[in-house]
Amino acid sequence: MTNLNRATMIPTLRYHDAAQAIDWLCEAFGFERHLVVEDDDGGIAHAQLTFGNGMVMLGSAREGEFDRWQVPMATPDAAVTQSPYVIVDDVDAHHRQAVAAGARVLMPPEDQPYGGRLYSCRDLEGHLWNFGSYDPWQDAGS
Repeated sequence: MTNLNRATMIPTLRYHDAAQAIDWLCEAFGFERHLVVEDDDGGIAHAQLTFGNGMVMLGSAREGEFDRWQVPMATPDAAVTQSPYVIVDDVDAHHRQAVAAGARVLMPPEDQPYGGRLYSCRDLEGHLWNFGSYDPWQDAGS
């Protein structure tokens, strides 16, 4: 049986400089280090960062079987096919914290027609992130 008190879907990301990304994601977005494993080359073999009961896993770009399929952003402005959505209590305060750390805002905080407030930004290597107050678990059927 699935434990609903923890995330059952965990996004994964690759970074050119995962060690720097970990520091930045914690400062800018409020993630916390859960596990960080360095590799023999000074990079990050595997890292787990938490936010509430959610998690993101990431690592440094390297040459391996998985890395044939998932690579860091080619450029900080490249289009993406997926982006994490993270539920936050105070969208505007979170936005200010992210901007202060250098997040590049693509869509400023705005109320959404389906409920809640949302903003979207890119991190230091260009990954797209969405932060909002809309909680589909809480607001389902309202």
